[in-house]
Order: sequence, then structure tokens, then C-alpha cells
Amino acid sequence: MTAKPKLLLAMRDELPAGFFGPEEWTRLEAVTDIILRDALTDFDDPTGAAALRDADILLAAWGVPPLTEARLARAPNLKMVAYAAASVRAVAPPPFWRRDILITSAVSAMAVPVAEFTFAAIIMCGKDVFRIRDTHREQRGTGGFGTRISMDVSHLGNYRRRIGIVGASRIGRLTIEMLVHANFAVAVYDPFLSAEDAAAMGATKMDLHPLLGWSDTVSLHAPVLPETHHMIGAAELALMADNAVLINTARGWLLDHDALLPEVQSGRLRVLIDTPDPEPLPPESPLYDLPNVALTPHIAGAQGNELRRLADLAITEIERFVTGQPPLFAVSETELDRIA
Repeated sequence: MTAKPKLLLAMRDELPAGFFGPEEWTRLEAVTDIILRDALTDFDDPTGAAALRDADILLAAWGVPPLTEARLARAPNLKMVAYAAASVRAVAPPPFWRRDILITSAVSAMAVPVAEFTFAAIIMCGKDVFRIRDTHREQRGTGGFGTRISMDVSHLGNYRRRIGIVGASRIGRLTIEMLVHANFAVAVYDPFLSAEDAAAMGATKMDLHPLLGWSDTVSLHAPVLPETHHMIGAAELALMADNAVLINTARGWLLDHDALLPEVQSGRLRVLIDTPDPEPLPPESPLYDLPNVALTPHIAGAQGNELRRLADLAITEIERFVTGQPPLFAVSETELDRIA
């Protein structure tokens, strides 16, 4: 009988409890010999070094030490890394790619909660929920029927709302799918997307500046690349209509926060930012206190029981590898920018 490959967990200490329940452990034990059920965050101490030396498969996530050239030299049996998160940059520096090691990513699974969060944020911001919540809290039901909201505010509501998506990434595409299903008008900017492909998704392809002027809500989903740094700056923000909403669940890299500040301090724009720059914002940032700004602490990605979706994808890739099937979500070095 062929011995099972040896599996090592490498991630932050608290993550296995979120990733793995009885079903997940059973699936792993069926196809691998788990070296340790505790997660390792150090490949250089005696315990970590010995475990890495024996490992055939690494199941990794946030907190994994990078597989540097020196560490790879001490991992002669390593044949696969199943990364139960999105970008593999943390675990796979340049020397990694010189070894013939399969690496897979759970980026497709991670895209689901981010798209769900974004869709919900579009709905909630369209109703100005966060500002109205604060006003309602202050008024505490005074004034007859309670907090009065004008019925004739044209920028309030979601009927035929025009949504501009910047970046046809996995998350951008999933968000478009949800929006089209809900009968929103959707436009998308992505220099690598054809008009025909946009139309097939139910969206209209636009250049960035026309999209910003057309949209009631703009949601950012572009990758982190040198050319996307501050792609939304003062000139771009000025194109957005009064009372328009800007949502960023991608990276703060995309948005010039110095240019954003006067636009939100004036009250002209409304924003929801899950990924600021810097992250976290310093305590003295005015963005914390503005009524037209909703800040969340990078929670759009997998949280709580959503971690099980990432684990399911990673375990599926391990099962396929052990049984000789091709991977579904392998990553190559040339694809790093696409999933960063």
C-alpha cells in the first residue's frame, strides 16, 4: 500500500479552528498523513524545520513564512502548496518559482464574500443607511413618527441606479452578475475587457472618465499594479456627480485619499472604504468622523464561517493532487499580478 503524502499546516495559530471542522479534518486524513494539527508560523525553529523537511504538501494561509531559497533547500520532499487564501506572494517569493512545486490559490473562493459584501454595500449606500442610522440614533424616535426621511431625495434609493465597476476581476465579475440579476444598470471599465465580453455579462464597457461621470455608484475592483496607483485621484473624483457613492473593497493603493478628503469634507460625495491607505488609518484621520463616510476594517473578505469555503477549495485541490487529477486553481508566476 502506498504511503499517504505528509501534510503540514502553516498559518496563524488561530486559523485552523476557523478553517477545519470534523468534516474538513476527515477529508484531509483520508488522503494525507497530517504531521501536526497545530499550525506552524516558524520554519526555522527545530520543530518547524523538522516538519518542513518531512512535508510533501503544505496547506498554508495568512501568517505562513515565505518559502525562501534557504527554506526550500530544507524541504526536499515538498511537491505542493495549497494556499487557502488569495494572493500567494507571501509564501512564494522569486526563488520558489525555480522549484517544480505546484501551488494553488483559494482566490476564487475569497472572491465570493467580497462580491457579496460589495453588492450589499451598494444597496445600503444607495439608501444612505449609515448616515440615516446615525441620525436616527441621535433623534431617538423624537418627532412624531420618528426620524423623518424626505421622500423626494432624488439621490436616495436603488431603482434604476447606475453602477460603475472599475476592474473586471473575479470579484468585479461576480459583483456585476449580482447587480445585473437585480436589474441595476451596470457599466464596467477594464482596459483588457472587450465590449463584447462586457455585453455578455450584461454590462456596458466604458472608459474610466465617462464611467465616473455616468455612475451613481462607483465600486473599485482593479488589481494592485504600478499603473493603478491612485488611478482615482482629484481629476477623477471631480468627474463624479454630487451625492455619488464611491466604494473601495479592493486596495487603498487605487485611491488617492488626500484627494478624496476635500470631496467628502464638503459633503459632495459619499464613500464606503473597507481597505484604506494607510491601513489602518491613523486615529486622527478625519474620515472616522464624517457622516458621509463609512469605514470598515477590511472585513469584506472571508470572515468567520466563510473560512470554511476557503478550506473546502484548498482541500479539494489536495484531494485532486493526491489522486492524480489536474488542479483547478493552479497559479503560475506570470499570474501573480492578476490575483494580487
